[in-house]
Amino acid sequence: MKILVLNCGSSSVKYKLIDTSNDNTLAEGGVERIGLEDGFLKFKRADGSKETVALGHVDHNGAVSAILNNLTDEKEGCIKSYEEIDAVGHRVVHGGEKFNKSVLIDDDVKAMIKECYDIAPLHNPANMTGIEAITALMPNVPQVGVFDTAFHQTMPAKSYMYALPYKYYAEDGVRRYGFHGTSHRYVSQRVCEFLGVDIKEQKIVTCHVGNGGSITAVLNGKSVDTSMGLTPTEGLMMGTRVGDVDPGALTYLMTKHNLTPAQMQNIINKESGMAGVSEISSDMREIEAADNAGVERAQMALAMYEQRIIKYVGAYAAEMGGVDIIVFTGGVGENQTGVRENVCRPLGFMGVELDNELNAKIRGTETVISTPSSKVKVVVIPTDEELMIARDTEAIVNGRQPE
Repeated sequence: MKILVLNCGSSSVKYKLIDTSNDNTLAEGGVERIGLEDGFLKFKRADGSKETVALGHVDHNGAVSAILNNLTDEKEGCIKSYEEIDAVGHRVVHGGEKFNKSVLIDDDVKAMIKECYDIAPLHNPANMTGIEAITALMPNVPQVGVFDTAFHQTMPAKSYMYALPYKYYAEDGVRRYGFHGTSHRYVSQRVCEFLGVDIKEQKIVTCHVGNGGSITAVLNGKSVDTSMGLTPTEGLMMGTRVGDVDPGALTYLMTKHNLTPAQMQNIINKESGMAGVSEISSDMREIEAADNAGVERAQMALAMYEQRIIKYVGAYAAEMGGVDIIVFTGGVGENQTGVRENVCRPLGFMGVELDNELNAKIRGTETVISTPSSKVKVVVIPTDEELMIARDTEAIVNGRQPE
């Protein structure tokens, strides 16, 4: 099947067209700066070259139309007509407690996605625009929703509940939901395939670390704990997100500086993390360059970033009664060799032994980077959320349950 995978944000639409018969990516790209006068489509050709096309002012419908037109363009396209697209899979960020698996989208599902708007106001409305755009442009094509939160619905209450008055969970749904679930699910499955082991017999810690980041404890194939919470701001220190912080510090700052909730939301989401501490950048490459140049603030920010990963890996190993596999994925996990080395070094007490020479060479390829004598396998697995979405979409359209 040819599956179009869409990831719609508030001002962008990313896409991949995947042939699930061989898992080949036929086309990929995205529309950026939606709603502004200088919107544009960028895409990658089959030969790897890239092209950018000015679109001017477009809304999400216009963005999806531009993508479909490019896919069917006589010169640049890889299909002749929309009819060659068998189904569309959508990344949907928040499914709340309503969705514990991917589902075929119908009017009831749309209504339930909208019911999650209040806990994901930046993401779910944008995701819905993509669903509605496809409904308008390709009304007969089946659509599937794949939820970032679904994989984490196997967490026990002791992991997802906050120690707030219970009424806030019962009435408002305030609990830990977790995110990056499609990535954690993909890499935990893929690493077991790669190593030739049964996922149902493994204790795995998956580290999806990049500009955004989260860590998940995967016990026998199921998520039992994860670092992100009600929103994607909890957990690790990230590019611009604060991660774990004393909530009393937030109310203190709001009172002292007369900050509104909206202003505080902006601080914890867009002004904190690596960018906020270093005052240099949210880009890890720039932080590492400054660290190597001896810039003290960059050194502190990088040490904080790595320390929080170490803390979560250690905590989840303790929670599961050990760990068999540690997976690094995401932009930092796949490419920043120094971060991987600095995270693994203190884990030697658990039997983690990194092959530092091999690790220094590995960027973005599936590789075991621990030594043969290491008691814990440390593996780099590039994530492929779009492939996971395409596989789920194919299975559901064909009346099967995704694996």
